[in-house]
Amino acid sequence: MTTQRFENQNAVITGGARGIGLAIAQRLESEGARVSLWEIDPDAVEAARASFNNPANVHSATVNVGDYGSVAAAGEKTIADMGKVDILVNSAGVAGVNALVRDYDPDEWDRVININLNGVFYCCRALVGQMVDNGYGRIVNIASIAGKEGNPTASPYSASKAGVIGLTKSLGKETALSGVTVNCITPAAVKTAIFDQISQEHIDFMLSKIPMARFGKVEEMASLVAWLASAECSFSTGAVFDISGGRATY
Repeated sequence: MTTQRFENQNAVITGGARGIGLAIAQRLESEGARVSLWEIDPDAVEAARASFNNPANVHSATVNVGDYGSVAAAGEKTIADMGKVDILVNSAGVAGVNALVRDYDPDEWDRVININLNGVFYCCRALVGQMVDNGYGRIVNIASIAGKEGNPTASPYSASKAGVIGLTKSLGKETALSGVTVNCITPAAVKTAIFDQISQEHIDFMLSKIPMARFGKVEEMASLVAWLASAECSFSTGAVFDISGGRATY
């Protein structure tokens, strides 16, 4: 075990300026990685930059993950600037409004699916080819326990995260002989700014389902992702790693 597992490696983290994405970026950078924060809000990146051990190791790109043209341009620029991308963590996402399926706004459904699922596909598509060509890569997707169980009044979120699990399994099999692994984690609720998008009733529901009777911490998510993003994780691909305080054990 080394505290510099990611020395000479470059990592892209979508949604990397806040919440779980920021905690992951900070963890990888603290272990030697140069990180690229892909964010839609450049001001958030600048606010986050000072929180890193070495801000000079923080690259950034303004990206709308729900727009493939934006993602492809960011991929080309990041590879040109950094030379290669060894790690991709797909963390950007939205909760969506809480409503019954019978009342759900189709435009809001499309927005959630586009960011949470299409965005993961777009980023994987933009970067996995150069990983395969380089003979090494680690992709970690942030799914959700909702993708396993389905949360009431959160149908597009649940469906999008189930889709991320399926995409992870498919892509992991496609790259299994290439040196590129693709895995995902399924957190229970983690208290971040995304809670601002969720009703208190839904927050209470999520907490009631966790046997440990607390929400997850961003540092706990970052710890698991750091292992999945490392060379130590060499015999898992297309896998789903539960981190839900006991809510799900499958």
